[in-house]
Amino acid sequence: QKHVILPNILRILNLKKKDRVLDLACGQGFFSRQFARTGARVTGADASIELIALARARSPKQIIYHVLSADKLDSIASGSFDIITIILALQNIKNISGVFAECRRVAVSRGRVVIVINHPAFRIPKASSWGWDSARRVQYRRVDSYLTEYHITIDMHPGTKQKSTTLSFHRPLQTYVNMLAKHDFSITRMEEWISHRISMKGPRQVEENRSRKEIPLFLMVEACLNK
Repeated sequence: QKHVILPNILRILNLKKKDRVLDLACGQGFFSRQFARTGARVTGADASIELIALARARSPKQIIYHVLSADKLDSIASGSFDIITIILALQNIKNISGVFAECRRVAVSRGRVVIVINHPAFRIPKASSWGWDSARRVQYRRVDSYLTEYHITIDMHPGTKQKSTTLSFHRPLQTYVNMLAKHDFSITRMEEWISHRISMKGPRQVEENRSRKEIPLFLMVEACLNK
């Protein structure tokens, strides 16, 4: 979040004072607080009562938070926001058609929606991983499936006694593109972002660092409402 997503999302948004921003599925409000520091007028929404309580406790009073599901923003008026962000959340939401329908409703004319997701072509739950070709001394990304949509339960704290799970939905890129088009959004920009991690010294260090720079793990899509 801090080293890859934040600097890139701030560059993409290029927020101005008084921009009205809706941070959907905002969690504890990390990005909402960063957006507010630019002078933008920020609203955050998340389905979790506990996460919104944390967001309110950690945020300045000018940020407004709602306990709302991203696909049912009942208490938010139509045409209220210039920009809507959905950062690392769509892959955990079942009804993305409902999400984009609500984005269409609450956005102003020509409003923007900016989405960041785990890259659907290279970061597929339980179906992608790094591999090492010892003969060629090359690190590669293994992908076992891509076009089939599915969901899977993910342990949010692997290796610890704390048990907390979430559903992760894998969808190919065409699903996101077609769903945006269905709800009157046109894609205006797309970027693929790489990991910031650097390998420690060792026989594979150079190759591991090279492959990380070639294979992106995050995808950003910016779309504009056509109406």
